[in-house]
Amino acid sequence: MRADLLLDAVEGLDEALAAVDGFDAVLVGGLLRPRPAQAGGLSGLADAVAGTPLASRVAEAAEKASSGGGDEGHFVALAAARTALLGSVHDALVARVDEVTGRPVADPWAAGPDSGEERAGNLLVAARGWLCDLARTGWQGIDHELVGGAAPVVSAMLPDPALRRLATLLDGFAAELAACCPGASLDRVPVRRWADLWARALLLTLPGAASGPAVREVGGRLLPLGVDVQEHATAVQAQVHAVLDPADGGVSRLVRASVSAPKPDTVVGAGLWQVLRPHMSLLAAVGEGRAVDIDAMPLTAEGDLLWDDSRARAGEPADVFTTARVALPAAAAFAVSPLDRHPVRIAVPVLVEGYGVEGDGVEDARDVAGGVVLDVAGCRLRVDADRVPAAGPLTPQAVASSGACLGLLRWDAGEFLLQPLAVERTVRKKPVAVHAGAWASGTSDKAGARAEKAATDAVAVLRERAGKLLRK
Repeated sequence: MRADLLLDAVEGLDEALAAVDGFDAVLVGGLLRPRPAQAGGLSGLADAVAGTPLASRVAEAAEKASSGGGDEGHFVALAAARTALLGSVHDALVARVDEVTGRPVADPWAAGPDSGEERAGNLLVAARGWLCDLARTGWQGIDHELVGGAAPVVSAMLPDPALRRLATLLDGFAAELAACCPGASLDRVPVRRWADLWARALLLTLPGAASGPAVREVGGRLLPLGVDVQEHATAVQAQVHAVLDPADGGVSRLVRASVSAPKPDTVVGAGLWQVLRPHMSLLAAVGEGRAVDIDAMPLTAEGDLLWDDSRARAGEPADVFTTARVALPAAAAFAVSPLDRHPVRIAVPVLVEGYGVEGDGVEDARDVAGGVVLDVAGCRLRVDADRVPAAGPLTPQAVASSGACLGLLRWDAGEFLLQPLAVERTVRKKPVAVHAGAWASGTSDKAGARAEKAATDAVAVLRERAGKLLRK
């Protein structure tokens, strides 16, 4: 791993992000009556895509929007330009990561069949209209009446599987906006996040944009690397990163398998496994340190396994650090779909060894941002401690006292970060592994066992109450 390359500047990166930031600032005040300062953000976006196939349409859209005369087509062009710029940032950063790891380059993107969402064109038009009204009003001008306009559109979309992806995005976006109404009273606006959600949703209203990736069936041996747990108040997702050793003898591939479940906000920590565990045998394999043999498992062109327990069975014991040292370096990644090319999507499994920890102790090994800092061949690599889940035994202290770390290389706020999935420590002169997903199949740890019991009780009470409501 060429860690020194992580610190080298990426040509054009700052300029692309500056153009995105300039446009995002325009959305804060809105495009209904744009101020002179906003014209600079619009023209900057147009200049950034000059010389590309988007150039003429975005230049026209920027001119119209600057005068307050932009229509839906112009807003779509601006959203497309913003998405293309962030896509170029994503591609440049992924190319840099490929240099760092020396792994095979991803295959070209392969789109799946059209999902047929044009059959519900009226709903897409309604969603597009609401999003354009948001752009005209701006984040500082939102109120409950405007935000509430998404509710009937979402309700009409949810029954249609082809529209559920967009409906879920609109629902969550509207909920965030509603929690911040009125916009005029906001002390701080999540400028980049809301612009991301707005642009993505607007492009998904275009016919054909929501078509999923191509899907094929694969078989072979799946070697888990670790689990990334993503938690919200009412939902949780566990995403397993793994190396697929295909049965046909082809190139090993980096794949993911995810399971999501709704949850009450009282279920936290190790209790999360209570709601996740029944849905995926792969989680049990991760907790037990085993490989999984799969047969005819659906796999998308982005590298996501559409998990089906009936097509999987537990395999032989498989140590994740052995997998990381032997199989990971030769595993090729899959391409990312055009709309998903965003820096926040970067999550590349890497193994880091032979590093030091800045400072003389665990507390001294934290920089001003609160993360553990690893010294990898003279290069500072900050550990994203906020992403270490409370649902396992892995802690920032364990990372700071480790000698090897298997994690996800991410990019945020202008730097590469390492999200730990597992670490290897020396205890009594023997290597001992600590995994973020070690409790996925159960735990004897006292704190974890208490959390599991509390979650079991909470879920049982909620099920009883739900049953009573359904019987009435």
